[in-house]
Amino acid sequence: MTATSLPPSSPVRVKVRVNRLVLYTVLVVITGLFLGPFGWLVLTGLKTSAETAAAPVHWLPTHFEWHNFADAFNLVDFLGYARNSLIIALLYATLVTLSSAWVGFGFARLDAPGKKWLFGILLGSMMLPQMITLLPTYLIFAKLGMVDTYWPWVLWGLAAAPYLVFLFRQFFAGLPRELEEAAIVDGCGYGMIFWRIFLPQSWPVLSASFIIAFTWTWGDYIAPQLLLSTDRTTLAVAIMSTYVTQAGSPITNLQAAASVMYVVPILLIFLIAQRGFVAGMSTTGLK
Repeated sequence: MTATSLPPSSPVRVKVRVNRLVLYTVLVVITGLFLGPFGWLVLTGLKTSAETAAAPVHWLPTHFEWHNFADAFNLVDFLGYARNSLIIALLYATLVTLSSAWVGFGFARLDAPGKKWLFGILLGSMMLPQMITLLPTYLIFAKLGMVDTYWPWVLWGLAAAPYLVFLFRQFFAGLPRELEEAAIVDGCGYGMIFWRIFLPQSWPVLSASFIIAFTWTWGDYIAPQLLLSTDRTTLAVAIMSTYVTQAGSPITNLQAAASVMYVVPILLIFLIAQRGFVAGMSTTGLK
């Protein structure tokens, strides 16, 4: 006898309802914790400058200043900076997804001496903080004449990303050996096996990796601030450096309004591609 076939007043059905109520309550609380900062950002973007600096804090604006979004858009070359961010994000995300897939395929399907050690070193590199490699990275690109260009993101994309390599390696390791054995019998090399068999099979991981890499680059502040000039920089840097008064103080409400417009594209991308993203994360490592 199932819980749905029991009378409404039975202890089993009451217990099921209580468990669901607790579960939904926890989910609502967690969702509120995640959405709280974004909601506060929206409210800050709708306040006046005096309300953002007021003490005690004004939780809600007296009047919704919708023109703040128009002012934030028109005060700087918003579309120009957004175009720079989009170029860098698409360039890096495309290259790093393909290069990580290729490296992950090698770790998953090819045999070579020291492969496990190399894979361990690759995973260990994820524990290095970005700040440790910041100065050497800048000096290398400065000596190569790549400062104030987009070439650093091309090289970073071609070098693959350890976390994405791990995702692809786990996914490719779960595919049956018969696929490549049949292809080898038909005369295919490993390059053709990767491009024609394994890569088309990995669309969930491809979409998840592309979204992860795109959000990494779209939200990056340190690298563009370090390597790019004002004209070539990204929207993240422009929001923090251009919405200021003549005395150099930040215009908080305009920064918040611009940040809302800055975050919306990422939210839309995730909402559109969330099925592929979740599928890629859930199937990685399953055999």
